[in-house]
Amino acid sequence: MKFFVDTADTNDIRELADTGLLDGVTTNPSLIHKSGRDFLEVVAEICSITPGPVSAEVVALDHEGMMREAEILRKIADNVAVKVPLTIDGLKTCKALTDDGTMVNVTLCFSANQALLAAKAGATFVSPFVGRHDDIGFDGMGLISDIRLIYDNYDFGTEILVASVRHPIHVLESAKLGADVMTAPPSVIRALVKHPLTDKGIEGFMADWAKSGQKIG
Repeated sequence: MKFFVDTADTNDIRELADTGLLDGVTTNPSLIHKSGRDFLEVVAEICSITPGPVSAEVVALDHEGMMREAEILRKIADNVAVKVPLTIDGLKTCKALTDDGTMVNVTLCFSANQALLAAKAGATFVSPFVGRHDDIGFDGMGLISDIRLIYDNYDFGTEILVASVRHPIHVLESAKLGADVMTAPPSVIRALVKHPLTDKGIEGFMADWAKSGQKIG
């Protein structure tokens, strides 16, 4: 499963890229606003940090407007994935862009039927939002399971990009269900490495090493 980070903070992106764990980046208008930086500038910098897909979202709601914005976004770098909402106009834009060789991430997916439409429109990625789905009493991971089954039934090439990831259990369940990608905030990715027995083991090893009086080098 590929690991994308969901942020526009270039310091966090550089740190995670240095671990070798980072396969791409997702952004959205809210994250760009939080960064306090110019949209096109920050997307260009992110694209220079990671060679993987970088999702940059259009803000127009009509097909013509989306296409105009997409033309600007895809000129930033070859690894830009234009992000469009799961609407009729978004799907129309997805079809036009993917037919022209541009990566497209269809976002704000909340049903398996919507994911089916995204795949039929040729989406590179579809982004089902599991955390937000859970928030209103639905089973976010059940949604991922349904999409995986449908995509496997028809051998769709669209990758399932699990979004709105809130905690490490979402990451674990996504991997168990065979999701292609998950995107999570930096804090969630860092939390994956944490385990109290790992900390305890390090503490014990360091105590014993100190008692040995030895040094390496």
